[in-house]
Amino acid sequence: MTAHKNYVRSLYKKALCTSLDWYPNRLHWRPIALQIRAEFEANRGESSPVRIQQLVRETEDALEEYRHPLPYKYMTAPGGTKYERNKWFEDNMIH
Repeated sequence: MTAHKNYVRSLYKKALCTSLDWYPNRLHWRPIALQIRAEFEANRGESSPVRIQQLVRETEDALEEYRHPLPYKYMTAPGGTKYERNKWFEDNMIH
């Protein structure tokens, strides 16, 4: 697998994650995810290196433009609402 394919896959995943930040409910997010997939599939067979670079640049710009100011985080992930919730209690327990 080429580095370019890996990069395009990472852009696709970033696009899905960015859209999920805006639509955390999967029922509302699914049509958006299908639209993103269709846009990537429409350009799958592109062979012109100049056009490919242009598409990659446009995708990067769109991801930056639509980046959520407060991205969704899982509760137990670092920065989530339950991350190390009981840390103070655990550190101060009498052994």
